[in-house]
Amino acid sequence: MNDLVRSQGRNSCPPARWRDRLRPSSLFALPGAATGGSVDDNSLPPHGLIEQARGLLNAGQVERAAATARLRLNQAPDDVDALEILALVFQQRGQAGQGIAILERIISLAPGLDWPRDDLAILLAGLGRFDDAEATCHAALARNARNAQAHAMLGSLLTRRRDLPGGEQAYRRALDLVGDHPPTQVALAANLIEQGKLEAAEPLLVRADQLQPHDGETLAHWSRLRELAGDLAAARTLLDRAERAGHDVTLRRAILLDRERRHAEALAVIEAVPGQPGGDALLERGRLKEKLGRPAEAFADFTAGKARLAARDGLAYDADAVAREYETLAGLVETRGQPPAAARAGGPQPVFIFGFPRSGTTMVEQILTSHPAIAAGGELPFVSELVGLLETRFGGLAALWQPGVGEVLRDHYLDRADRFGLRDTGALLFTDKMPLSEVWTPVILAAFPEAKLIRMVRHPLDTAVSMLSHNLTHGEFCGYRIEDIATHMQAVHALTGRYARAMDCAALAVRYEDLVADQETWTRRLLDHLDLPFEPACLRFHENRRYAPTPSYAQVSEPLNDRSMGRWRQYREPLAPQARALAEVIADLGYEA
Repeated sequence: MNDLVRSQGRNSCPPARWRDRLRPSSLFALPGAATGGSVDDNSLPPHGLIEQARGLLNAGQVERAAATARLRLNQAPDDVDALEILALVFQQRGQAGQGIAILERIISLAPGLDWPRDDLAILLAGLGRFDDAEATCHAALARNARNAQAHAMLGSLLTRRRDLPGGEQAYRRALDLVGDHPPTQVALAANLIEQGKLEAAEPLLVRADQLQPHDGETLAHWSRLRELAGDLAAARTLLDRAERAGHDVTLRRAILLDRERRHAEALAVIEAVPGQPGGDALLERGRLKEKLGRPAEAFADFTAGKARLAARDGLAYDADAVAREYETLAGLVETRGQPPAAARAGGPQPVFIFGFPRSGTTMVEQILTSHPAIAAGGELPFVSELVGLLETRFGGLAALWQPGVGEVLRDHYLDRADRFGLRDTGALLFTDKMPLSEVWTPVILAAFPEAKLIRMVRHPLDTAVSMLSHNLTHGEFCGYRIEDIATHMQAVHALTGRYARAMDCAALAVRYEDLVADQETWTRRLLDHLDLPFEPACLRFHENRRYAPTPSYAQVSEPLNDRSMGRWRQYREPLAPQARALAEVIADLGYEA
């Protein structure tokens, strides 16, 4: 992986300064691309032992390089070059803790250098310490705002935690500093694709392909973009080029065949690969088997795929922690009532679309944003930021009942919306459809007491199967086990029920199945709820040129249909324990198990 956008998911060793690190100009002969002049602040030539150790490390003789660096440290314990070599050695050995300690020592000895903070951020991210890595990037940029590596790494970290516009901004800043840099351009394009900004992403991929015409990763992303845009022929051509470049396109090939409804061929592509498929491939294989009428095998693939992904990423649902947090939230509302409301601010306002992932929130957003008065926000991270602000600035959720706190939350949310460009579109409203934001209803109502709320409801077992069959991290990582999905559904249902009894939550409840059965009636109700006139384009939401960046992107580009309704019935046997656990929820929502 390149210097600027190294994958944060690997414990790879950051390149040393003497190997052109942080100098995209050395890669593409671009003038003025160094990161603030701090790459090599020592104007004196390195000590002979340092040159010898560097040569050994470059030759792969790690232990001899370490021994030579220690000889130098015996002479000069604070020699930063020798310490750097040891940091690299520790990382190559997999001794990340020692590598971190060395980098922190270098930072204390030479606080004016960029590269130790850059390397530290990469190493922390590789260990899964993403919050620490992000804090390190911010510290690096506070010291030198022209540190392109730190901007690009921050872009990677923000993108990972789904602050996509924030990640976009960081990547763009890195490119402003270094000019053309294909890996960073591809990373930015991938971020824009996830935001649904296909037209902005494509020129970046075109330029990256011009500079590095045989890069498989560039071509694979470009192929995905064309597939998302519905140009399946172009997607196939680009995928062929990526394959010729040596890129593994197995999963993308299967997904493309699936889009073409060539399900048996897609399954054959996945099953032709020797060895155990990865988690994402297992999920795709399961979805294909379901379409081919093999539900028992499909459910096994969903279960195995999610287990593999959870193990790979270190994800687990903590039911006890969720229960404690929800009891605190409900208890506060029940004892204190509705939080004090902030005054309404001027300008475009958010519309909050509540619901579990895969419950129809994307479809409703596509319907609404076909209206000229509504802009699409997608899955915005702002509400979770408000919760963090309550914790870090005000000492906890109880601060919601302090005078003036609602105004602070409102202003933070709207400021973020301004920076995301959501309030300069000319629309009166913009959507915020972050799944399960209903958990934070008291926070939302403190900031936006007059906010329009929409609550999507779908048969819980249909939602559960759909969550299990896709790689989704929402809901405290409940989606990685069917048992945890059911547990979280019970917890959220109980919490929102307690909210409804203690607060004025004027949300319009929309059942997915009712919307499918009578699209026009429910579309009119949605628009009436938002105080907007009827717009015929909302009935043709599938013609909306916006790409909806969710697993349901293909479905929302088609007219409304009932193909996914009752999906759970083919899994009645493996779902029997969840059907019993969710019996009360299912009945409360008006469904039958």
